[in-house]
Amino acid sequence: MSADLDAGPVAVPRVDPSPGSLSPPDDVPAVDVARASDRGARIAAVAIALVWHAVIGLPALLGSWSELAAPAVVAAGWLVVAATGGYAGARLLGGARPPAPPLVAVLLAVDVAVFAASGRELLFTAANWVWGTLGWFFVVVLWGRRIPWLVALLAAHSLIALAALLGHGATAPADLTRYAMYVYGTSSLPIAVFTGAAVIAGLARQRAATAAATLAVAAERDAAEWARRERQARLALVSGAAEEVLAELADGRGDPADALVQRRCVLAAARLRRLIAESDDVPDPLLHELRAAADLAERNGLPIDLVAIGTPPPLPVEVRRRLVDPPTAALTEAQRWARLTVVAGPDEVVVSLVAPEVDDSAGTGPPSHVEDDGQVEHVQERDGEIRWTQTRWRRT
Repeated sequence: MSADLDAGPVAVPRVDPSPGSLSPPDDVPAVDVARASDRGARIAAVAIALVWHAVIGLPALLGSWSELAAPAVVAAGWLVVAATGGYAGARLLGGARPPAPPLVAVLLAVDVAVFAASGRELLFTAANWVWGTLGWFFVVVLWGRRIPWLVALLAAHSLIALAALLGHGATAPADLTRYAMYVYGTSSLPIAVFTGAAVIAGLARQRAATAAATLAVAAERDAAEWARRERQARLALVSGAAEEVLAELADGRGDPADALVQRRCVLAAARLRRLIAESDDVPDPLLHELRAAADLAERNGLPIDLVAIGTPPPLPVEVRRRLVDPPTAALTEAQRWARLTVVAGPDEVVVSLVAPEVDDSAGTGPPSHVEDDGQVEHVQERDGEIRWTQTRWRRT
């Protein structure tokens, strides 16, 4: 037998096993869900920082211009923070995490300068805008990183404020009480938003992972059920292919020397072999099933050529059965020689068997016969010397 076969994303925070820590997750589908859930919180944080800076900080700065100790320094600091926050917000909303170290250094430098330039009288007023604004810019710059970094940065902000109080001599109990209230008020809300976003993103990620795992289990269960049904259907086909002829032989109703019985046995064996080959995991199932039938015929002493032209497209099992069964049945009756040809393209597969006509009439049929079940067309012709069987599948 011869054969010719050609053949820099944003890291969405999640709650770590250690309390109060954040780190990016690893499973991609859950990351996508967590990132989508986290986007609203990112937009809110950027909007709060910039709006607060423009709507509250700027009017207070301009309204107290003449009372500030160094208004130019405070105004320059406002511009620097606006530019820094705008850059960090654009990076964050664009899907890239802002570079925290240089931006944190700039914000802390502005923090020191504004506290020093505000003066004692305006230390606890809106003109000293770093009190209420800077914490939100810390949130934007550190988004996607661990909560302790934000806590440490707010602690540094509080120490800078305390140093300013001491430097301006504002050490009265009332000043220290106001300082404590300011520290609590300006730190608690940014920490709550930062932590809440992390928790929400983590929960979304966990729920997405749980849903994915549930779907995977359901898919495995469905696949197992489908495989069970396929095995049962295959067992029924295998039993039907050989049961009748074996029962006749066992009951004595069939004569092993009878040519018709022999052909029926060969046909049953060919179908069994094809059904076994049908379940094999191979790159080209159609050719594999045809080779199985050709191998059986060759072992029975029939010289056969198998020629394959082109690569068959993936075909359903039922279509392959309809393509292979008629040539296999004709092959069991072939004598002297046979030629099996497969011509395949993306939209059409043709299987042809040419063999000498059978000498007796045991396996004869009409001289010309055409069947078309809507999936596969079966054509059989015979002229007394040559028997030609063809099956054809076309993509519809």
